[in-house]
Amino acid sequence: MIIKLFLVSILSFSLFASSLDDLIEYACKNSTIVKNTKAQIELSKLKKEETRKSSYGKINLVGEYTHYNSPRTLAPLTPSSMMSGLPVTTTKDIYSVGISYSVPLFTGYATTRQIEMDAISKKIADVKLNLTLEQLIYNIRSLYISVLNTKDLLKAQIEYSKALKALSNQIKDEVRLGKKAEIDLIKAKADLQASKTKEELFKSNINILLAALSSLTGKEVRDVEDIEIEVTKPDYNLDNFLSRLKDLYKIKVDSLAIQKAQKAIKKSEALKYPMVNLNSYAGKNYGEDRGVNGWDDETLIQVGLSVKYTLVDFGTSDIATQKAKISKIQATLQKEQKILDTKKDINEAIQKIKQSYSSYLGNRAEYELSQKSEEIESVRYKSGVSTLNDLLLAKAKSEFAKVKMIQSRYDYQKNRYYLDYLMEKGSKNNNKRVEQ
Repeated sequence: MIIKLFLVSILSFSLFASSLDDLIEYACKNSTIVKNTKAQIELSKLKKEETRKSSYGKINLVGEYTHYNSPRTLAPLTPSSMMSGLPVTTTKDIYSVGISYSVPLFTGYATTRQIEMDAISKKIADVKLNLTLEQLIYNIRSLYISVLNTKDLLKAQIEYSKALKALSNQIKDEVRLGKKAEIDLIKAKADLQASKTKEELFKSNINILLAALSSLTGKEVRDVEDIEIEVTKPDYNLDNFLSRLKDLYKIKVDSLAIQKAQKAIKKSEALKYPMVNLNSYAGKNYGEDRGVNGWDDETLIQVGLSVKYTLVDFGTSDIATQKAKISKIQATLQKEQKILDTKKDINEAIQKIKQSYSSYLGNRAEYELSQKSEEIESVRYKSGVSTLNDLLLAKAKSEFAKVKMIQSRYDYQKNRYYLDYLMEKGSKNNNKRVEQ
């Protein structure tokens, strides 16, 4: 019966536990953060297409009704119509229906520059999607590691509680036989209760982390699978990392921003050129000729070019150009600062990996020594050479060393994930996860 229950528990764990790769893949496709970034890409596409199609002009179906206080002709009178001797229709109510077409023929290259800017905006949106994925993948990894870390701390705490419980039972028997004092049993039970309280705290923290992981990935995460963490001596060359800075998305997005600012400068200069527009209309005017009490119509067709050239704008165009140049300077400075910050972050990440590796080795050695010390104190206490306080202190030191070893092991892995995040290895290695 016990074996059956054990198997059921194992199957339940495997059924509800999620792997790190599965969570990342699901989040990259279904996370609301990713979907929102994709929506921004679609908006960029539409903006570019809108600007391009606006250069084709507009065809409108137009209609109009006008009432005059005195009769008007349906079409302007010409010398030939006046000399023909034919009656001219006049009316106070004129109805017009026609089609108009207007298109900008020359805008000082403003439309061209705007199309180029929209194309750059589309590229920026694409790059930001990859940056969003990098942030998402790192956050999932970080939370996942925190869950595993807390679960291992809980396991260690449970083992510590079991050891304290066994010690309490041993002391209880010895108290009954008169070999130990009652105060020893009270101290052991007090430490056991404190350990049980820590167990509940770890359980609560695990539930909080799982809830955060569920919110981030967009699916319910009840448990997580273990991952293999190999703590090896870090061997990183900082120069190799720095040589790849230009390929990072975070740097590319600033480079694109500079290009966009340059296009904005050229677009602002369009205000100094003349604007040429084509306007055309074809339609009919209808009206009731009150002289003959009947309806008549006239066809109107007109095509015209309009040119507008600003002679004096009192410095408005110059200000627009200056603002665009300042935007370019800001974008350039932002890129330079981003490079400096990224260099600093990469260097710090490498140093943290080295520190966590050294901490792990030190904590592991400390744990091994504290275990031996605990074994010695246990023998001494049973022999009546030392007090219970000495034994409990040795157990506490051993438990604290184990906690530090566990913590440093997961800190090492988390720091490696952070370096991967800085070097943008997440989305670059998982492009198939996202349908762009």
